[in-house]
Formats: sequence, structure tokens, C-alpha cells
Amino acid sequence: MALDNHSTISEFILLGLSADPHIQALLFVLFLQIYLLTVTGNLMLLLVTRADSHLHTPMYFFLSHLSFLDMCFSSVTVPKLLENLLSQKKTISVKGCLAQVFFLFVSAATEVGLLAAMAYDRFAAICHPLVYGQVMNSLLCKGLACGSWGLGLFVALLNIFPAMNLDFCGDYIIPHYSCELPSLFPLSCSDVSSSFTVLLCSSLLGGLGTCFLIFYSYARIGSTILRIASSSGRRKAFSTCSSHLTAVLLYYGSAFLRYLMPTSGSPLELIFSVQYSVVSSLVNPLIYSLKNNEVKRAVKRILKKHLQ
Repeated sequence: MALDNHSTISEFILLGLSADPHIQALLFVLFLQIYLLTVTGNLMLLLVTRADSHLHTPMYFFLSHLSFLDMCFSSVTVPKLLENLLSQKKTISVKGCLAQVFFLFVSAATEVGLLAAMAYDRFAAICHPLVYGQVMNSLLCKGLACGSWGLGLFVALLNIFPAMNLDFCGDYIIPHYSCELPSLFPLSCSDVSSSFTVLLCSSLLGGLGTCFLIFYSYARIGSTILRIASSSGRRKAFSTCSSHLTAVLLYYGSAFLRYLMPTSGSPLELIFSVQYSVVSSLVNPLIYSLKNNEVKRAVKRILKKHLQ
């Protein structure tokens, strides 16, 4: 592989979130709890959507994919972060770093694809309720889910191949707690222009492209809701998409704040990065369970069935 032929250093040092041992101990406890809650929350939501027949609808089909993805997304960075918080030697191999970059791309691009698919589902449910079942049929749902995962894999492969040809022969310190492609560019002593161009184009395609689709869907949804005569009807229509809209604003907002900032390892950049790659995966199951009466009723039905 090009990685073995060109890299003159074998590992990077991840500076992490703090150099103070006492703060590192507190951060270890905090992120361990966040990780366990993320896995538990998303796993429970995944099992509930699978176990309750009332939730076998297109929206919860996509939600089950999102729950599985959020477990994967958090698992890409948090275990290594926990290891480094306890370790004196906070290193990651070049191959391990590029593997982390690859799976971050898969997770992030798949997530925006799923969020766009869920926005289209809400658009079909609110704007075309009479033909919703025909529009959001099983074949289309499976196609949109596979398309989302395919987008993630495509974006990841598109970015990782140029990155594997980069030479790393200068500084080997990453001012971050994980490996992200923009953090590797300053460490490379070879030309990064092609890799940067691919990153920029794929980000515009995956990020802004899906953002436009979501914005268009919600513009049509908003227009339809405003035409509903009764206030109770408007509230009911809006409540069906409020959870998804909250998740979209949280994810895209933190992602744009993270990547619009220059890569410097500043505290603010690290906060936005944690919000984007760690906290979003924790909050999603809370948003879809606490703000969703259907999920609450499904949990009660499952508990009642097993307690009888």
C-alpha cells in the first residue's frame, strides 16, 4: 500500500482534551458514562422499534438505522479517547489514524443521508397523507436506507485513497482527541491540494446537498402546516416532525460550527467537535423517546407484555 511506502513516521500523538492528570480522570468518568448511555439508549430505541409492531412504519425504520449508526459513530472515537485519558503514551498508529478517518467519514455521511431520508418521509406524511402508504413503500424505504449507507461508503473511499498517499515526515502531534482529515493536512510534507479538493467537493455534495433536500422538505412541510385551518391540527402535524427537526438542527449546527473553524486545537473547536461526534449520538435517542408519544406508548406496551 502507498501508506507503507511513503510514511516516514509510524504513529501520531493525540494531545486530547487536557494535559492535567486530575482533569483527565474526571473526563474519563464523564466520557465513559456518555459512551455507556449512548450505546444503551440507542440499543433500547433500536430494540423497541423492532419489537413493537405499531412502530413498523417508514419513520421508525429509518430511526432504527439511525440508532445503529449512532452506536457506531460514537464507537469510532470514544474508546480511543478513553484509552488515551488513562495512558501516559497517547499515541495512535498512522494506519489506525487513517482507519479512524475512514469510519468517521462513513458515519458522518451516512447520518446526513438518513436525516435527509427521514425529512422526505415527513414531507410525504404531511404534504401527501392520502398516498403516503403508496409513496413510502417498503422498496423505497430500503432503497433510501441503502442509498444512505452507500453515500457514506462512497464519501469515505473517495477521501481515504488520496489521504493514504500523503507523506507524514514532519510534526506528528495532532492537537485533537481523534483523527480527522483536516487535522492531518498540517502534518503532511507532501502536496495536500488534491486531498483537500476531494474533501471540499465531497463535503459540498454530502453536507450541503442533503442540507438543501432537508430545507426544501421542511419549506414544503411548513407551507402545508400553515394552510391547516385548526390550531390543534397544526400542532398535531408539527409534533410529528419536531423530533426529527430538533435532531437535524443539533447535528448540522454542530457540524457547521466545527468545520467552519480553522484546525487549531482551540478549546472552542474541541467543544464543537465533542458536540458533533459524541453528544449528538447521545442526545438522539433522548429526543426521539422523550418528545415522541408513540415511542413512550410502545415502551409501556412492551413492559406490560413482559410483566404479565
